Amino acid sequence: AFIGVNIGTDLSDMPSPTQVVALLKAQNIRHIRLYDADRAMLLALANTGIQVTISVPNDQLLGIGQSNATAANWVARHVAAHVPTTNITAIAVGSEVLTVLPNAGPVLVSALKFIHSALVAANLDDQIKVSTPHSSSIILDSFPPSQAFFNRSWDPVMVPLLKFLQSTGSYLMLNVYPYYDYMQSNGVIPLDYALFRPLPPNKEAVDANTLLHYTNVFDAIVDAAYFAMSDLNFTNIPLVVLESGWPSKGDSSESDATIDNANTYNSNLIRHVLNNTGTPKHPGIAVSTYIYELYNEDLRPGSVSEKNWGLFNANGVPVYTLHLTGAGTVLANDTTNQTFCVAKDGADKKMLQAALDWACGPGKVDCSALLQGQPCYEPDNVISHSMYAFNAYYQQMAKAPGTCDFKGVATITTTDPSHGSCIFPGSHGRNGTITNGTSLAPSSNTTTSGCSPKYVYGGDLVTSSVIFGVTLMTAVFL
Repeated sequence: AFIGVNIGTDLSDMPSPTQVVALLKAQNIRHIRLYDADRAMLLALANTGIQVTISVPNDQLLGIGQSNATAANWVARHVAAHVPTTNITAIAVGSEVLTVLPNAGPVLVSALKFIHSALVAANLDDQIKVSTPHSSSIILDSFPPSQAFFNRSWDPVMVPLLKFLQSTGSYLMLNVYPYYDYMQSNGVIPLDYALFRPLPPNKEAVDANTLLHYTNVFDAIVDAAYFAMSDLNFTNIPLVVLESGWPSKGDSSESDATIDNANTYNSNLIRHVLNNTGTPKHPGIAVSTYIYELYNEDLRPGSVSEKNWGLFNANGVPVYTLHLTGAGTVLANDTTNQTFCVAKDGADKKMLQAALDWACGPGKVDCSALLQGQPCYEPDNVISHSMYAFNAYYQQMAKAPGTCDFKGVATITTTDPSHGSCIFPGSHGRNGTITNGTSLAPSSNTTTSGCSPKYVYGGDLVTSSVIFGVTLMTAVFL
């Protein structure tokens, strides 16, 4: 099994193909899916060995599905012209056609067959598989998985499609998004169940028909697809998840679209796939999965979350650093446990001020970097200064559970808050050296920190005599 990534194109500052390939190499990403068959991208991928799934866009599907000659021309231009130099291994014909473009449903199987015939003619059919990705929403009654079946109205498409996949040795492509299942469940699906977090046995979902225990949404959806194929008497077709992920940012109605949840989901997903756990129905048979997606897409229409599924920003800077110990060499920006404590968005400034005073006073954090003229003085505001102090305390306390709370105004993040010459404790810094998180406290005979626990911002003097006891909480980090 492998982990791959999807590469979208809705970026205002789209990296050049050579920059994309450089990032793929740096991250040891060996499997990618393109949403088209862009010539420049395929040329840049030449001689890299990276396995590439290319796509027939939905707007070309009708033409290809109605004309063998059009399909043959597409294969000649976008496939035969590039192999074997570029390692094309699969073609995704359309995307979620039955749910997004249902009027093209009647020609979907014809399109797959025409593409495959062209590959046969070019003697490429053994190397390149042909399939089409489906939304998991075509699976009805998906829990318990053993009762799942495909939407019956699409039987005239699904039955010949599965016959085609079986006869050509191909696989079912499925898009699996536990985020949407969680969002649409109205609280029925626990967040931990969607994020692959450990559940107590009494919280695991049990299929009453098979007595199989499900510890996460992803496995339940994959097994539902296997059972839905069995319902149509197809039991030997493998499955590849062509899209799965979690958004790192959302609007006010998407409070669980956060950097930490995205990190947790994708880190756990990668580990789950690469350790060959498999699913309860097929233990030990891992499902190869492509993460959606490599880059955030700021031009993508729709909600805030639609633009924020990427692992990286367009400039190649990680949106967050994945926790990947033991996951092999994929995604080389693995700096496991590199977490930071920062102020929560929208936190009350007086609460932040009081917490800052405590950290730089009784908390014994060395806040000298916040003094005027020092690297972390700018920007001179309570949010920025409290972030530094919170994180310094958190690192000083060896990231112990409960040490990033400060009466609810702080939160853990995997995004390095360092800026300019202000390197936060725990950061690798610009020279790649981790700032020691254990030597930040003043000596034991020091009664105050390097900066006064009284700060003036915007003309308001805010002081606090409140001693902030750190509330014990359960912090989940991997």
